[in-house]
Amino acid sequence: MNKNLYMQKIGEKAKTASQNLSNINFKKKNSVLKQFSKYLKVNEQLILNANKKDLVNAKSKKITDSMIDRLKLDNKKIYQIRNSIEKIVQFKDPVGRIISSWKRPNGLIIKKVSIPIGVIGVIYESRPNVTSDVAALCFKSGNVVILRGGSEAFHSNKILAKLFKKALKKNKCDENCVQFVEYKNRSHVDYLLSSMKNYIDLIIPRGGKSLVRKVLNKSSVAIIGHYEGLCHVYVDKHADLNLAIKIVKNSKMRNVSICGAAETLLIDKKCLKTHCKPILTQLSKLGCKIIGDKIIKKFIPEKIKIAKKKDWSTEYLSPIISVKSVNGVNDAINHINQYGSSHTDAIVTKNKKTAKKFLSNINSSIAIHNASTQFADGGEFGFGAEVGISTGKLHPRGPIGLDQLTTYKYILEGKGQIRK
Repeated sequence: MNKNLYMQKIGEKAKTASQNLSNINFKKKNSVLKQFSKYLKVNEQLILNANKKDLVNAKSKKITDSMIDRLKLDNKKIYQIRNSIEKIVQFKDPVGRIISSWKRPNGLIIKKVSIPIGVIGVIYESRPNVTSDVAALCFKSGNVVILRGGSEAFHSNKILAKLFKKALKKNKCDENCVQFVEYKNRSHVDYLLSSMKNYIDLIIPRGGKSLVRKVLNKSSVAIIGHYEGLCHVYVDKHADLNLAIKIVKNSKMRNVSICGAAETLLIDKKCLKTHCKPILTQLSKLGCKIIGDKIIKKFIPEKIKIAKKKDWSTEYLSPIISVKSVNGVNDAINHINQYGSSHTDAIVTKNKKTAKKFLSNINSSIAIHNASTQFADGGEFGFGAEVGISTGKLHPRGPIGLDQLTTYKYILEGKGQIRK
């Protein structure tokens, strides 16, 4: 089928499905999600077989280990996907909530009420779990979704989308509430971004810097998303050493391929003698490569690569960390605001006043005190799952869960009031 016609039909079906979805009650939405979870369990081997095809293709193209790690599914990951869906089932309906209400002097009652956004296009890379997470979150929040996953996860995404559609059909809901673009050609993405503003209300890109930049440059529709996860941990002079070691190790090495992984470590010059070597030794033992400034190098007997300016703005997504000495909290804040990506940044300190200054002054959408940056995740926030992390200044910011996938309108209730 002609590319333009194919995408046009997807848009038309999405608009119709959006109208139909507004008539589906909360109970039926949950029934669809429960059915989807059952299908994931029953068809586990089918999903793993599809994923195996993707892994074989990815390895033949010599895709990086971190990308393979994101792509790979196993029994445990499928269980985690099902667990996320079951958590989403338990949440209250985010649609129709009265966010606030007030009465005017003339007796007019004004209510601010949550409503779905409408039709959402999600363009993403690598992770097949995004297909199920996004489909579940969008559907429960009353939104129709058009999914365009990365070509490296094509077979995995296709089977997951197919099972969600099957769950919709089983519950007599419009199957087009979830649609998957079944073409790998990038021209379909270009058309989605540039020529479907009559059908799509919002685009969410979830992937690397090049993907997000492309979406920002080409989209004729509103966008929420983030360029990259250039996350920092700042170890203050009042940091407890054991706590700092634990937090830095987890922030960097728990999973190096996620956007919440720390990429730069900042250490206060006043605690370098006590904190630098113990922290970096622990990272080295875990196989992390250290890139440090000239001052850091003095505290490490091993040979380390001297950091260049580009290292402060590099998202490694691998066991590499850049380490810089700073002159206290103000210097740390300035560095983060200059080189960071407004994603997630943490401070380790016992000093509450210093912590407050850090948390108030960094531009990050997620600011953390005495905990790992790897909590930058919708599931860890208690959202069940996430569509992505938004680092822009406008709504929403941080993990995008159910409530963040709604907007609102004002409902005015009167008794014949007219304006003078």
